[in-house]
Amino acid sequence: MADQHDADFTFRLWRYDGEPGELIPLLQSAQEHFGYIPRRALKYISSVTNVPESTIYGVITFYSQFRLQPMGQHVIRVCAGTACHVAGATNLIDAVQDELGIEVGGTTADGVFTLFTVACLGCCSLAPVMMVDDETHGRLSPATVRKILRGYRRQAAKQAVAEQV
Repeated sequence: MADQHDADFTFRLWRYDGEPGELIPLLQSAQEHFGYIPRRALKYISSVTNVPESTIYGVITFYSQFRLQPMGQHVIRVCAGTACHVAGATNLIDAVQDELGIEVGGTTADGVFTLFTVACLGCCSLAPVMMVDDETHGRLSPATVRKILRGYRRQAAKQAVAEQV
């Protein structure tokens, strides 16, 4: 582990004393530090705990709280609750997947978007509903979803250009 970011992570792991049952807190620490659990963290945790990488991978993939890939700059949550489902949430999910070229749980190759479905966003009167980060969008159609996503994509592109200057 070469950079300072990794060194800080290594330091945080050493507060654990090897007691049984500390694998989950170690994984939570890695995810908090990196935003996901990179392969190098999985290898390091395996070496520190003497738990095989395959076992750790099994734990990571069993619990939905853990991610093996970084999250996108914008996190999309499409409500799949009853009211939204009846109002056409499936069509919204299809539109997002088609527009971004990803599946539910996936992140776009450029790292701009990550897509999730959720059981309920608590906005049933606005069904069907989608959240992008902390912004709620309601009474959507596939066309409005595409328009919203294209707006976020333009915003991300402008931000990327500004950061290069």
